[in-house]
Amino acid sequence: MENGALTKKQVLLYYCVEMEDLARKIASDSDCIHLHSINWRSFDDGFPNLFINNAHNIRGQHVAFLASFSSPTVIFEQLSVIFALPRLFVASFTLVLPFFPTGSFERMEEEGDVATAFTMARILSNIPISRGGPTSVVIYDIHALQERFYFGDHVLPLFETGIPLLKQRLQQLPQSEKIVIAFPDDGAWKRFYKQLGHYPAVICTKVREGDKRIVRLKEGNPAGCHVVIVDDLVQSGGTLIECQKVLAAHGAAKVSAYVTHGVFPKRSWERFMHKNDGSEKAFTYFWITDSCPLTVKAIANKAPFEVISLAGSIADALQT
Repeated sequence: MENGALTKKQVLLYYCVEMEDLARKIASDSDCIHLHSINWRSFDDGFPNLFINNAHNIRGQHVAFLASFSSPTVIFEQLSVIFALPRLFVASFTLVLPFFPTGSFERMEEEGDVATAFTMARILSNIPISRGGPTSVVIYDIHALQERFYFGDHVLPLFETGIPLLKQRLQQLPQSEKIVIAFPDDGAWKRFYKQLGHYPAVICTKVREGDKRIVRLKEGNPAGCHVVIVDDLVQSGGTLIECQKVLAAHGAAKVSAYVTHGVFPKRSWERFMHKNDGSEKAFTYFWITDSCPLTVKAIANKAPFEVISLAGSIADALQT
C-alpha cells in the first residue's frame, strides 16, 4: 500500500466557474490533487479576457481542467483555456468533461441534419499535444459508446460511468433485495444491463398509436418491488413520467429514477418535485450526479432529488 501511495501522481486541477464546488470536493477526496484558479474576465465587448494563474509554476506538472459545457455561451472561454494549458510545457494534460452535451445528437436521420456530437468531438480532438503526449478526455456515460470513434488520434477518450456509484447507493436502501431495474427503452438496456445484471430487469418500450408514442411494458415483472428506472440523461422528463405510470399500473410498490446527467432545461425538474398537499409521490427517489452543476444548485434540498457526487470517481480517473 505504501509503495502504491508513493507512485500516485500530483495533479494540478483548474476548473471553470460552474464546477468550483465539484472541484473542491475532488481536491478534498485526494491529497494528490491541488486546485489552481483562472481569472475569468470579459472585455467590454463581451469576449473573454482570461488569465491562467501560476502559469510558470505548472511547467513539468500533471495538469487537468474540469469543464462544464452547460451552454454555448460558456464553451468558447473554456476552450480557450483548454487549448492554452497543454502549451505551458506541462507533463500531461487531462480534460474532465463529465457531461458531453451534444452526445444525443450523434446521427443523421435525413440529409441536412447536423450531428453536433461529431462537431464537438472534432473540436476536442484538436487540443494541442502536451509534453506527455495526447490529451486524456474523461467523459461520464456518453450517450452512445460508438461516439468514441468520433474523436481523432490526438486525444484519448476515457469513458467512465456513474453506475458503480448508483449500485453503492442502492445497497444502502432498506429491502435492497426487492429492487428491480427498469430501462425506459432498448437503448438504455443495451447501454447498462451488463453493469446491473445481478438485478432483475424490466424493459419498457415506446409504441406508436396514431400521432402519439405510448410507453408500454415490454418484458419483466415490477409487481411488489422497488423499481429504479436507469438512463444516461434526462431532458424534459416526459419518458420517465410515462414509465413511472406504466410501472405503477403493473403493481410496482415504489418507483425511483437514476440518471447520470440531470439536464432539465427550462426547470423541467419541477415536474418531479414532491408536493406538500398529501398527494401521492410518483418518485420515491430521483438520483442524479453533479455532472450538471446548474441543476445541482437548482434542486438542492428538494425531494425526491438526491445528488450522488462524481468527486471520488474523478479523483481516481485523474490517476489513470
